[in-house]
Amino acid sequence: MKAEFTAIVKKDGDWWIGWVEEIPGANAQEKTKEELLASLREAAIDILELRAEESRLGEGHLRLNLLFIDSFLRILKLKA
Repeated sequence: MKAEFTAIVKKDGDWWIGWVEEIPGANAQEKTKEELLASLREAAIDILELRAEESRLGEGHLRLNLLFIDSFLRILKLKA
């Protein structure tokens, strides 16, 4: 199974800001685009792992294969 997510990124003054469209709460602000993408990856992993853990504590189980994270960003550049 391969999952794809969309990162929306833009330069805002001295900062790069962005979020992952499909994962509420996965957003970041960094000084460079590279740092921003790394932070978005970390945020996405953290949120998906938390959701998986929460589902294990509730009824049923959810298994997520997180190997896709390294190449999950399809970047859309927005014009400021």
